Amino acid sequence: MFAKIDVNGSKTIPLYNWLKREQGGLLGGRIKWNFTKFLVGRDGGVIARYSPTHSPEKLADKIEAALAVPAPSRETND
Repeated sequence: MFAKIDVNGSKTIPLYNWLKREQGGLLGGRIKWNFTKFLVGRDGGVIARYSPTHSPEKLADKIEAALAVPAPSRETND
């Protein structure tokens, strides 16, 4: 996404409504600052939410662990 979006309020885009529902925060689900991070697994589930003060470097082990989980198999109906 390269355009400004709303992550709180009545114009919140659906992605952020879902992320906040899955992993609420200290502000009742609201996002306080634009560097809030969400870690999403290969299965599409939200693993965790991190505050703006967590640097990506501090999350490296958690990101690597999430990447180590095999992707769900996709069955085709051919």
